[in-house]
Amino acid sequence: MTLAQWLDIPFSIIQAPMAGAQGSRLAMAVSQAGGVGSLPAAMLSSSQLQQELAVLQQLGGQPYNLNFFCHQPPADDPAAQAGWQALLAPFYQELGIVPAATGGAGRLPFNQEMADLVSQYRPALVSFHFGLPAPALLQQVKASGAKVLSSATTVAEARWLQANGADAVIAQGLEAGGHRGMFLHDDLDEQLGSFALLPQIVQALDIPVIAAGGIADAAGVAAAMRLGAAGVQVGTAYLLCPEADTSPLHRAALRSPAAAHTALTTLYSGRPARGIVNRLMRELGPRHPAAPAFPLASAALAPLRAAAEALGRDDFSPLWCGQNASGCWEIPAGELTRQLAAGLVG
Repeated sequence: MTLAQWLDIPFSIIQAPMAGAQGSRLAMAVSQAGGVGSLPAAMLSSSQLQQELAVLQQLGGQPYNLNFFCHQPPADDPAAQAGWQALLAPFYQELGIVPAATGGAGRLPFNQEMADLVSQYRPALVSFHFGLPAPALLQQVKASGAKVLSSATTVAEARWLQANGADAVIAQGLEAGGHRGMFLHDDLDEQLGSFALLPQIVQALDIPVIAAGGIADAAGVAAAMRLGAAGVQVGTAYLLCPEADTSPLHRAALRSPAAAHTALTTLYSGRPARGIVNRLMRELGPRHPAAPAFPLASAALAPLRAAAEALGRDDFSPLWCGQNASGCWEIPAGELTRQLAAGLVG
């Protein structure tokens, strides 16, 4: 069964949730075009999420996806934070910044307050990154009528998700931009590219599998469907759409030759995430052991990012991007969705 048949919509296409680069505008545009728009909720407070959900209610019966993180918040580690700030000290000095005590995490795991909002607004899909929430919270989501998706980066993770209540699995290939959804282990050597991972997960599971990572045009969509995907999830290609909230510096990087060089980095959050290589990644190396545990690494970088961006520089900005930015065009999200959907035919 395809995603379109499962949800009774025109196109088996999900717009990937991209925290920090989009809100309800992009999600609405994709859903209105016949795909599934996604709203990332991990960086939103409860009141912010309610505001965005109120906008999405205008879709009426058209489905949308609400995305959450399921990480376990780390214990405070003042020594690790101090070491991280010490490593960043030359950058602070260069920009004339006196670092303050670092704040808390900027990304929240799924909790009871969020589950209650799911029960109230009843999205058609709820997707999770880094596994699944506690059984009681997961059951509340399912009781709302939502179909539950979660990302798998290995066959073992896909099997775990099916065994623990996921209704469909997103096979996230190594090419994908943003955070890796890995949750059973942190061994990057076991991570596979999309078209190696996808058929193995399709063969291993009895539930629908959504392909993600490196899919940027109709030909990529068609290839994923031929390998057994029930649908595709596309993120990077939407970043230049006018409905996205991608920053001017991020947009410029996506348009430039720099977009051809991405790497998995832990510098910006503490977990591996794929982005365009910039100064911080070049000078510290993309995965430095001093970076605090997810999501605490970002706090010490916030003043550096703000100061550099004020000067028109992306030296300390996370420029999330997949390995295939060839589909990034400055066209309306609805038009891009229909272009991608051409790969679903034939």
